[in-house]
Amino acid sequence: MGRINLGRVVLGGLVAGVIINLIEFILNGIVLADRWNDQMASLNRSVFDVKQIVAFNVFGFVSGIVAVWTYAALRPRFGAGPTTAIYAGLLTWVTLYLLADGMPTIMGIFPVSMFLILIGVGLVEIVAATLAGAWLYKEA
Repeated sequence: MGRINLGRVVLGGLVAGVIINLIEFILNGIVLADRWNDQMASLNRSVFDVKQIVAFNVFGFVSGIVAVWTYAALRPRFGAGPTTAIYAGLLTWVTLYLLADGMPTIMGIFPVSMFLILIGVGLVEIVAATLAGAWLYKEA
């Protein structure tokens, strides 16, 4: 079993992060913008500021890197290719999307309808991003 090529993980992860951040901008910054503003107002919180948006973008890039690292870690067991990338994307989706958005929904912070939108789009987003990032990954 070879070592993980961290340079390629970062390269693929950054590409995946661009895809994640683009889809998140369209979803949250355009499609759900009014719902987010209403949601934040219902919690007596201000709308998202520049620091929070930057933090969301950093989170998107880190998510992409985690997804491609997961792909690299799964390759010895499942082989290289799109099926393994889909497995890595699904694992990343469960941990970074489903569970992360599930807790605020259980606590009543997110409405169920918003949760379903976030995890549904997130599933497509992270699988597509992982496939793109994995395509760039090569062993050293």
